[in-house]
Amino acid sequence: MNLKLSKSVFVTLFLFVNSNIFASPFDLGSWNILNFKFTQSDRWSFFAETQLRSLKFYDNFHYYEYKGGFNFGLHKDLKLSLGCGSYQTFKESGNFQLPKNNNEFRIWPQVILSQSFGKIKIEQRYRTELRFTSNGYRNRFRYRFGITLPVGEVKNGFNKLTVSASNEIFFTDNEPYFERNRAILAVNLKPIKSLTLQLAFIHQFDYKITDETGRDFFQIGVFYEIFRKNGKIESSEMDLKDN
Repeated sequence: MNLKLSKSVFVTLFLFVNSNIFASPFDLGSWNILNFKFTQSDRWSFFAETQLRSLKFYDNFHYYEYKGGFNFGLHKDLKLSLGCGSYQTFKESGNFQLPKNNNEFRIWPQVILSQSFGKIKIEQRYRTELRFTSNGYRNRFRYRFGITLPVGEVKNGFNKLTVSASNEIFFTDNEPYFERNRAILAVNLKPIKSLTLQLAFIHQFDYKITDETGRDFFQIGVFYEIFRKNGKIESSEMDLKDN
């Protein structure tokens, strides 16, 4: 697949996943991610992450989470993960306004399938969430389809700039089954192999759930990766970042 065709596919996906961005009133919130990853080998890696979100632009903070887990690569195109964490959602009327809408501990196994076509990488993520919430136990299932395209040439073994787009649906095993749709368009800057800086626009639509609020967000993400010394480990700059 040549570069011109790759760009056409990326633009088509972007238009598809963001077709409803302006369907509701525009009220930009903030979404902040700090992620650390230790890559032990070409199969094993471990991660820790925290997120902080607000319903207005760095005001009306209503949500934070912290989580950790591990990844195991069965194949270069197949990765298994297991994570768990705490997810806290507050009322929408102020900064961490009590009482909370949701106090949750979550365990989530997931499978990631990836495939490359020339410079384009396509990724499919399947995640099951076992949710122990303040409103009782719940199951949730998530499917994300994403595409990543490097910009410019590979230098020092990695691309310094990539763009990505993804669309994810959330559904449950109880009525009304569908819970959420989340579309993301991101630019990822990698000044060095171990550090990725991400700027993204997120559009989220929710249907009758209280653990988050559907709207538009400006995202800033910092992803730092530590590699085991003397190991033959490839950089993971082409991966879609977690959300």
